[in-house]
Amino acid sequence: MINKKKNKGKIGGRGNFLFAMIAIYIIVAFFNFEFVKEALKKTLITLWKITPILGAVFIIMILINLYLESGKIKKHLEKELGWRGWFYSIIAGILISGPPYVFFPMLGEMKKHGMKNSLIAVFLYNRNVKIPYLHVSIYYFGLPFTLIVSLYIIIFSILNGIIVSWLSEDKTERNFS
Repeated sequence: MINKKKNKGKIGGRGNFLFAMIAIYIIVAFFNFEFVKEALKKTLITLWKITPILGAVFIIMILINLYLESGKIKKHLEKELGWRGWFYSIIAGILISGPPYVFFPMLGEMKKHGMKNSLIAVFLYNRNVKIPYLHVSIYYFGLPFTLIVSLYIIIFSILNGIIVSWLSEDKTERNFS
């Protein structure tokens, strides 16, 4: 149990970073106010450009969290589904957000119920396609680059799953049909 009184009054790493950045901007503003003014102007313009995309991402994430229950995902990934299991594992890995250590207990439980190691590997690998960051990637690198990188992640997740199944102790996983 964390002692809340002990942490009371402490700012933390994020707050320290924010205050450090504000201090740097204030110091730089004393020497070159136009530079700081231009930097803040560009920041606001960029924020204005990505706000609609960011809003769409938040709406999609809310809808996913409302309508996509972990029980439904668990039901689809625990069975012997062949290629559908791989597809569900890819989709679930892309759609679910959060730190991976949160999913380890869930994946361990699903493994007890029959989920293959290869599907676990595919699920974890596809978490690299981050829906919340797609808008930033599209803005900075363009749509073609973002699509190609996302497609490569999906393809290599399948290869990763195949390799994990080959290296796995469970020889029954090697049947991909």
